[in-house]
Amino acid sequence: MPNPNRTFLLGPLLKGVSRSFYLTLRILPAGMRDPVGLAYLLARAADTIADTSLIPPARRLELLLSLRQRINGTEDGGLLAQQLAAEVASQQTQSDEKVLLESIGPALDVLTQLDETDRSAVRGIVSTLTEGMEFDLNTFPDERSGQVAALRTMADLDRYTYLVAGCVGEFWTTMTYAHQPGVLSEAPEAMLRRGIRFGKALQMVNVLRDCGKDLRIGRCYLPTEVLDRHGLVPLDLMDPANGQRAQPMLRELMRFSLDHFRAAMAYTFAIPRTAIRLRLACLWPILIGLETLLLLADNKAWLDPARVSKIPRGNVYRVIARSTASVMSDTLLRRWMDDLISSIEARLSQ
Repeated sequence: MPNPNRTFLLGPLLKGVSRSFYLTLRILPAGMRDPVGLAYLLARAADTIADTSLIPPARRLELLLSLRQRINGTEDGGLLAQQLAAEVASQQTQSDEKVLLESIGPALDVLTQLDETDRSAVRGIVSTLTEGMEFDLNTFPDERSGQVAALRTMADLDRYTYLVAGCVGEFWTTMTYAHQPGVLSEAPEAMLRRGIRFGKALQMVNVLRDCGKDLRIGRCYLPTEVLDRHGLVPLDLMDPANGQRAQPMLRELMRFSLDHFRAAMAYTFAIPRTAIRLRLACLWPILIGLETLLLLADNKAWLDPARVSKIPRGNVYRVIARSTASVMSDTLLRRWMDDLISSIEARLSQ
């Protein structure tokens, strides 16, 4: 008999909170959907805790660590569920986010129903993602303080992108080997490395696209090591008029991002053409990410939080339709991606 909690959590609620990512989740092979979907829900709940600015950062960190412990089976889930409902759910303006936080208990019950391999993988990925949220809370000031802090080095940025996204590529690869045995013919070590870089590529798009917004909550993910090379400090980036002045730095970081995207492409082309669902689930974020970088390369006001580079929903559907029609052709797909990268590189050379 179907579990009504599982059906609701991994159906209507997941669709409500995952927005565009739900499209990718639904195209996944059947065996991967539940563990990946549940991992997304738990990570989204943790992220909501970490981002609720009306709660002091120290208390958010306590709740976040409690959730991590509960996911790993080392804390009283009933007490945590009550605390999240009382302290965090009540602060949410989005109804789906509120329902998610009120549904932590049932979500943790579903976690216990997964088989041991999936349960361990979900616990691992959510624990790592919460380390990334912990990193944010410990590194940056309170969003309402008016202060800004920056990462120091490219190594810090690399660690951050692993904690919040590279680990997802790693998890995705682990799930593929577990639920689609024989599909990936290349050695797991190579695919895991590419999967990590795949996630980092997507997170670099977020870092560059959302720079203006992040600065206004005190977070500069662009390292001072890079800013110094270009004669900039974080406060310079708060002024949208400095977008042109900061273009050389943006170009450097976009080239760095493109290298990660090339690894993501290699990951995708290692998936057999007959594994259509798995291929599409990888193609969509790569193509959308590259199109976003192309918009960003053309956006002279990229530091203005009111002019974020975001591809229109109609273009997303165009990507989905075209990639679905081309999914069996490495030649067509490679030409499409190479054209996007060439267009971006042409902008970076201007």
